[in-house]
Amino acid sequence: MPKMKTHRGAAKRFRVSGGGKIMRSKAYKSHIMEKKSQKRKRNFRHETEIAKSDKKVVARQLGLR
Repeated sequence: MPKMKTHRGAAKRFRVSGGGKIMRSKAYKSHIMEKKSQKRKRNFRHETEIAKSDKKVVARQLGLR
């Protein structure tokens, strides 16, 4: 059986933290920034954990488990 290949699109969008959580960047931070508050824009910088319902699919795409 050949090795599973990593889904390259997923590899660019997600990363695995040291504790094994799958992290993603936040949406809505690329354009139309003038009307968004400074606090809201600052919070876009942080990563967040992916939803529980997506973990199985994304982990498989990244070649985990």
